[in-house]
Amino acid sequence: MKMTWITAVCALGAAATALPMPSEPAPILTSIEQELRRNMTELSISAEPPYYLSYEITEKHVVLLRASFGALTENAEDRTRLLDIDLRVGSRELDNTHPVRGEGESMGSGGTSFVRMPLDDEPGAIRWLLWYHTDKSYKRALERLTRVRTNVRVKVEAEDASPDMSREEPVQHLGESQRLDLDRELWKERLKRLSAPFAGYGDIYQAQAVLYAATETRWYVNSEGTRIRTSQPHVRLVISALTKADDGMELPRYDSFFATSAARLPEEDTLLDSVNRMIADLLALRQAPLVDPYVGPAILSGRASGVFFHEIFGHRVEGHRQKDEAEGQTFKEMVGEVILPRTFSVFFDPELAVYAGQELAGHYGYDNQGVPGQRVTVVENGFFKGFLMSRSPIEGFEHSNGHGRKQAGFLPVARQSNLVVEAEDSVSAAELKEMLIALLHAQGRPWGLRFEDVQGGFTLTGRTIPNAFNVLPIKVFRVYPDGREELVRGVDLIGTPLAAFSKIVAADDQVGVFNGVCGAESGGVPVAAVSPGILVSELEVQKKRKSQERLPILPAPFNNSREEE
Repeated sequence: MKMTWITAVCALGAAATALPMPSEPAPILTSIEQELRRNMTELSISAEPPYYLSYEITEKHVVLLRASFGALTENAEDRTRLLDIDLRVGSRELDNTHPVRGEGESMGSGGTSFVRMPLDDEPGAIRWLLWYHTDKSYKRALERLTRVRTNVRVKVEAEDASPDMSREEPVQHLGESQRLDLDRELWKERLKRLSAPFAGYGDIYQAQAVLYAATETRWYVNSEGTRIRTSQPHVRLVISALTKADDGMELPRYDSFFATSAARLPEEDTLLDSVNRMIADLLALRQAPLVDPYVGPAILSGRASGVFFHEIFGHRVEGHRQKDEAEGQTFKEMVGEVILPRTFSVFFDPELAVYAGQELAGHYGYDNQGVPGQRVTVVENGFFKGFLMSRSPIEGFEHSNGHGRKQAGFLPVARQSNLVVEAEDSVSAAELKEMLIALLHAQGRPWGLRFEDVQGGFTLTGRTIPNAFNVLPIKVFRVYPDGREELVRGVDLIGTPLAAFSKIVAADDQVGVFNGVCGAESGGVPVAAVSPGILVSELEVQKKRKSQERLPILPAPFNNSREEE
């Protein structure tokens, strides 16, 4: 299961400024390089020497502040360094990372078991841990290579006989280290003020404002000569609240803001306006009618469309899924075919830092295999062009395009970055609604739907289970043939990828940006999805899960909800 969430857990918000640290001679890189050369030299005399070795040390400095109903509930700071080792024995054609078919393994399964590293740049401690855990990794690699070779001999011929690792040019990059500079007292008080308005409403049961600031610094060295230091800050602010309808259904609202510095976050007055809109939405949702399962035309806002494309398309163009025989491989044989209207193009671009005036979470310079991030056009004027690639080749795509990504402790695989959908001949939002109404009349439907906001989604891409997706809306309107709109609740947007793609009709000129964290085989990675609003001639919705817990019996100490109703 692949998930993309933008919740208070995994897509938090923060306000911090990343300041460049003074230039340094990169002592960590020096220690890593020395130990890598020594270990490769020592192991070269073994009967089965490694042909490749890489070390990646990831340091995260995190500040987390949380307030609920006007009071501070969390004030935390943490700094960690984690080591990942990628050691390969055998050859590029067949090595120890090759999937063992029939044992429930797939590409990217089984993390690399990260090692905690010292926070000081002490060469002796760093080299000792590199030596010891390289030795352990080598022994595990030998054992697994034996299993791989046996598996290849006894199983049927693989559908894709591509090598296990591509050849890439080594790169050298020494970026400046960044550090966090956060006025914690200022933000403690601001979070209290942002979460305080919810306290006056007895029908709002959970509410919080969360500030998350982090700088991730990575040191990466491999045996091919690549040597990289990158340092990248990110800032998230998430305001969230939840109410329940009388039938027990939980009704959440979220608003999130992503930036690389505090200066790019909205002003407090703007944030308080967002809080007041959320309160109004929550009170309205409690009274909104429940929608039954339905199939009909729909409009997805830019944010909703971005998640829609991320789930039904993005995961299915990740390169390793085309080689994994447990995967559905939806688009594997469609290169060169028309899969979208000829006015639509889709690309992924980790080099893109800003789009439509908003910063993008999927921006990076180098992936977790030391390959520069590159723009990849996957759909051009409706025609499908190719896949996102790590260093695991597939037929017809021999090289990485800088999308080998992971969370510390996992093996990198091809993952999404910044997904961008663009459409020529776009229309205004009002014209797109007129087109929706025309479809209602043509199909004889009593109403259609307009999805204004979503909290995330998930998708299933395997062969043995339904190859489907689920986008999780949080603000939906029913649109009637006379143009009236009615807020509704209780729907999940579901479907299968090829059927959903074939129903896309047109796009508007209102671009939306969804910044979130995507979870899959290689852990959680930051991503962005950018899209205009789209009209789909037919979408299916199902009932949302609801809680069986009754509403509170005791009255709330403060309650403006009933008065405003």
